[in-house]
Amino acid sequence: MAAIPEIQPAVQAAPKSLSPGAEAWRRLRRNPVAVISGLFIVVLVLVAICAPLFTHYAYDFLDTKNYNSLPANPDSHHILGTDGLGEDVLSRLLYGARVSLGVSLVVVIVEVLVGVTLGLTAGFYGGKTDVALMRLTDVMFAFPDILLAIMLSAIVRSGSQALPPWSSFLVLFFALGIVGWPGLARLVRGQALALREKEYIEAARAIGVKNHHIIFRHLLPNLLSPIIVQVTQDIAGVILAEATLSFLGLGVQPPYPSWGRMIEDALVYKETHPLLLLAPGLLLALTVMAFNFFGDALRDALDPRLRE
Repeated sequence: MAAIPEIQPAVQAAPKSLSPGAEAWRRLRRNPVAVISGLFIVVLVLVAICAPLFTHYAYDFLDTKNYNSLPANPDSHHILGTDGLGEDVLSRLLYGARVSLGVSLVVVIVEVLVGVTLGLTAGFYGGKTDVALMRLTDVMFAFPDILLAIMLSAIVRSGSQALPPWSSFLVLFFALGIVGWPGLARLVRGQALALREKEYIEAARAIGVKNHHIIFRHLLPNLLSPIIVQVTQDIAGVILAEATLSFLGLGVQPPYPSWGRMIEDALVYKETHPLLLLAPGLLLALTVMAFNFFGDALRDALDPRLRE
């Protein structure tokens, strides 16, 4: 009798599991809003860095033969025309992007250094340290951010009339950096309170690991995801706050360009030369929306509760 062939059970290969970082990147790439926002941010950063390659004029160049010239003016070599002082609009927009992104980068670095440090300290040690640091945070939360920034900027500027125009950047760093850290500190503190009760933290304490080693090797790496998401959204807030202060005359001072300053200068030409108002306003709106949308998409991609 012929031997009956043995039937091998079909074994289906288990799908390969991705690391949390690879899974977040996969989900981020599948989000069209994240892709469009990310591409816009990348292009904006590259254009701001390489601004001299896209325009033939410096941001403080004055064309005395073309005041308020329109882009269609055949006698003007300015792609987007000039403003009331003869400054090239395109150059001011590109260098203004460099100013906005540079200010936001420095301010966010200050926020991270102060907010993460205070939040980790309060959340890990608890007790009187937590109470003292959180009361300081509550005091900062008692004042509206932009109003406090306006007040600080006005106070500093009132006593520094003789300082050069570049000192306005230091005023912005000071004013916006002070009002920006409390939200990040509160976020980090809440996450640290939850993480310090985990088993691996208790095990590290039981074997005598020093506190600073636990904070930097165990707590901080697990807090990077919420910190990155918060920082991405804070950049949009800083850009908008810088434009607001510059619009009110308390931010970047001439001859340095700023989108907020360009909007304020263009108000008197809103009927005769509306492009002076529309160009910086539209670019500011698109930049803020891009960072906000990208931050929301990044939060969804890094949220472990949304993983399949």
